[in-house]
Amino acid sequence: MRRGALSLLAFVFAVSPAMGETKAARPQEPEGYRMEAFRAPVPATLKGATVIDTATAFEMWRAKSAAFIDALPHAPKPDGLPGNAVWREQPRFDIPGGLWLPDTGFGALSGATQRYFEKGLEKATAADRNKPVVFYCLRDCWMSWNAAKRALNLGYAKIYWYPEGTDGWVAAKHPLEEKKPEPRE
Repeated sequence: MRRGALSLLAFVFAVSPAMGETKAARPQEPEGYRMEAFRAPVPATLKGATVIDTATAFEMWRAKSAAFIDALPHAPKPDGLPGNAVWREQPRFDIPGGLWLPDTGFGALSGATQRYFEKGLEKATAADRNKPVVFYCLRDCWMSWNAAKRALNLGYAKIYWYPEGTDGWVAAKHPLEEKKPEPRE
């Protein structure tokens, strides 16, 4: 019985990201963008970018030494909702001062979303491709990985990827602010 309990405990720790998933269990970086299953374990690396933890992200935020970009998708009002139905948008509590560019972390972007992403990056960096940029969303969310890779492919030189995202930020009890998506023009 004791051996069975220990085996079960070992299994839980091996498969549960919330309970300390090891780097060995992390997937390898794909050659291109992640195209599906965006809420899944992410790689430990992103070629060309610097991977940072919560303490480093907080220091960069406090020093105002980087632009912060949130790539979490935004759930729109459902199509076909009856006119008298009540629909409340779920608020996004985010890292203060960051820019929320939703839907820019999907594997393939429409031309309009690609332009939205590029304009958002230009705004966040004052068109300086050497300004440090931190990308994040939630823990085990490929959206920030894809968005950071996309910025690298656009020629941004100092890309930081914060894979713990707002989940790590909240766990460390850092401040949050309610955020609305950057408007699309």
